[in-house]
Amino acid sequence: MKFIETSLPGILLIEPKVFGDERGFFMESYRRDVFEGQGIPPLLQDNHSRSVRGTLRGLHFQHPHGQGKLIRVTHGAVYDVLVDVRRGSPTFGKWEGHELSADNKRQLWVPPGFAHGFCVLSDAADFLYKCSDYYHPEHEHTLLWNDPDVGVQWPVSEPILSEKDKKGVPLKDLQSLPE
Repeated sequence: MKFIETSLPGILLIEPKVFGDERGFFMESYRRDVFEGQGIPPLLQDNHSRSVRGTLRGLHFQHPHGQGKLIRVTHGAVYDVLVDVRRGSPTFGKWEGHELSADNKRQLWVPPGFAHGFCVLSDAADFLYKCSDYYHPEHEHTLLWNDPDVGVQWPVSEPILSEKDKKGVPLKDLQSLPE
């Protein structure tokens, strides 16, 4: 596996070794000792979502009980976005985006302290992620997906949003932020 540092400290883009032939392909998507060697803690929970084109989920984070997430797409394609919400960080409020797809097989490691979301680019997408802590709904926060102070450049102008995501809070108004 190739681990690539990105513009936000702690975020890793992961390119697995893919072995393919006329039958299909094989790849190792997670190996605890290799990932721990890159500073990624043990992962405790797996999640899987399916969404249709134009769906935007996020931008979510937990505090306390921050979750690191190892993300990949097994069907379709998404534009995946991370925002640094660690108060005091030199990159606080900065964001970056990456296309993850079944075709490129890239994975992304998102450590605690980052709000995360994605927008579906294909007709549908299956999105899988492993988490470093369990889901604690009472500690979940939603950063407003289109906060002008953050300025994420989403590939859709009128996404399909949940009620929770429509009620996201601008970064300047979030009360509970990790250090």
